[in-house]
Amino acid sequence: MKQRALITGVTGMVGSHMLDYLYMNTNWDIWGLLRWRSPTKNIKNHFKAINNKKRVFLVYADIRDPISTRHAIKTARPDFVFHLAAQSFPQTSFNSPLDTYQTNIQGTTNVLDALKEFSKNAMIHVCSSSEVFGRVSKNEIPIKEETKFHPASPYAISKIGTDLIGRFYAEAYGMNVMTTRMFTHTGPRRGDVFAEASFAKQIALAENNFIEKEISVGNLNSLRTIADVRDAVRAYYLLLTVKPKAGEYYNIGGKHTVKISRLLNDLIGLSKLKKQLKIVVDKERLRPIDADLQVPDTSKFSKHTGWKPEISYTQTLIDLLEYWRTMVKINGNLLKR
Repeated sequence: MKQRALITGVTGMVGSHMLDYLYMNTNWDIWGLLRWRSPTKNIKNHFKAINNKKRVFLVYADIRDPISTRHAIKTARPDFVFHLAAQSFPQTSFNSPLDTYQTNIQGTTNVLDALKEFSKNAMIHVCSSSEVFGRVSKNEIPIKEETKFHPASPYAISKIGTDLIGRFYAEAYGMNVMTTRMFTHTGPRRGDVFAEASFAKQIALAENNFIEKEISVGNLNSLRTIADVRDAVRAYYLLLTVKPKAGEYYNIGGKHTVKISRLLNDLIGLSKLKKQLKIVVDKERLRPIDADLQVPDTSKFSKHTGWKPEISYTQTLIDLLEYWRTMVKINGNLLKR
């Protein structure tokens, strides 16, 4: 009997790349959980497989709703679970903290409760976030798994809940739950609410004369370690298939550390406009407080699985910018915001 995987949040950047990876590298049947109103452009290349009912299946639910979540998991009955669905935008969480808590904390509880009932022996990945570490001091860099949590946003607080819930279900119910704190990861399909994708989008719009030759920015002093999303999903696959250890938690991240200001300059360097672009600080893009030192120690995960990043920082930026150039060519007028 074929093994079955479930990806929550399958239409998001990470979820869609997870679907791509599993489709190309396994023979599993793959179930994607999404809300009825979720845009599906990120998974449109799989529609033929979905329509022919071969290996990819969609199941509709909202993880905030335990009834629909329970029905979806009863239908999928997965052997492997990649729980990626979340309210994942830190800036948004300042304006919508309760929605963020409900989606990320209660939603994770709903997913794990349903799995406990219908797929208790599944290998389960719960995706937390490096944002749980929040504001760390320079002497705590690189950040280890044991570094204390100091959240800098409602999103980070919600991901602490996600993190702890995952370990609780492993310890209390004997479930095979493993938790990751993924540091900054980007690439094609990255949403424009994140800094580097917003820069790439604005560059593409300016190159095509949809906006003035200006790039609106927030905090450029934040230090980030950058990984490619395609390396991230490969790590998540290894998490559940290479000596999985229930209850464990891991930092995962890239090898290239830069200030956001340098990342912006590197993207501008790939542009056709280069020095023509003016940088303008937009106060609306500044968070009340920021997690500004996000540099991981990933040795625990690398030693356990053998994983290491394969896609270069430069290639990631090239692919991110090309993605947004394509989006602008398709819908330039609609993206002017």
